[in-house]
Amino acid sequence: MSVLVFADNSDGKFKKTAFEIVSFGKQVAKQAETSLVVLTINANDVSSLSTYGADKILKIQDSKLDSFNAKAYADCIYQAALKESADIVVVDSTNDGLFLAPILAVKLEAGYASNIVDYPSSLQPLTVKRKAFSSKGFSFTEIHTQNKLLGLTKNSVGLIENPVDSAVENFSPSLKEDDFKISSASVDKTTGTVTIADADTVVSGGRGLKGPENWGMIEELAEVLGAATACSKPVSDLGWRPHSEHVGQTGKPVTSNLYIAIGISGAIQHLAGVNSSKVKVVINNDPEAPFFKAADYGIVGDAFEVVPELITKLKEFKSTL
Repeated sequence: MSVLVFADNSDGKFKKTAFEIVSFGKQVAKQAETSLVVLTINANDVSSLSTYGADKILKIQDSKLDSFNAKAYADCIYQAALKESADIVVVDSTNDGLFLAPILAVKLEAGYASNIVDYPSSLQPLTVKRKAFSSKGFSFTEIHTQNKLLGLTKNSVGLIENPVDSAVENFSPSLKEDDFKISSASVDKTTGTVTIADADTVVSGGRGLKGPENWGMIEELAEVLGAATACSKPVSDLGWRPHSEHVGQTGKPVTSNLYIAIGISGAIQHLAGVNSSKVKVVINNDPEAPFFKAADYGIVGDAFEVVPELITKLKEFKSTL
């Protein structure tokens, strides 16, 4: 038996999420006293996975899999699990991971736990801590099936270096034509900016900014911090910002290490989508804004005075590094 991790990539390059899931898989493999196998699809260089404990790396290279396909990817992971006799399989809880995991769980006849935020507290039965109630609480889930499928939430356990000499093996699963009945005609990707999904820091603005013409300071603060920009639902509904930047329960979930909310009152739907961020900072001129009750740090003040001053101080601080 072994632990199998699927390490996803973007255009052949691994992101922090992939290294975190390998770190997680290595610790689970240690608990189970077994080896860690990592599966990759069309990755350019897999050597970095060795840093985080991949005992064995299975490389799939197939142009049919250049674009994400939930059925085909699930089939590849399933065949890898059979090949390696893996009874614990780990994927991430990104949008793609949440899409393919239920398909994979059926194939594996596995119990599936998504949105995991910590290492298993027990292996007999396997017990994991998960986000619950729109990230307002946690649940502890036991999996009693022979095969287990785990979905890890981003920024839950961090990166743990565990260098090993990895055995690298080319793997050619049998691809089914039925898996490709639905295909992508084209994929538009954001370039040159940090995306919400990848960001460790997110700077978000709301209606308190009064109009799209004032978004320059949000973008400047994000640039100084190396952060992604985001917005509340009313802002995207008004057309001030694209819907791709809308975060919250009805938009994109945020699991960043730092979330800065500027001019956002904190509607319950917004809070539900950003509650998984580790540190939340709120800047608002209304001391009664609901967001202050959920924030780790709060500044009661005019965003048009506070944010430029914050940018200046951050630039001064960075110049001393």
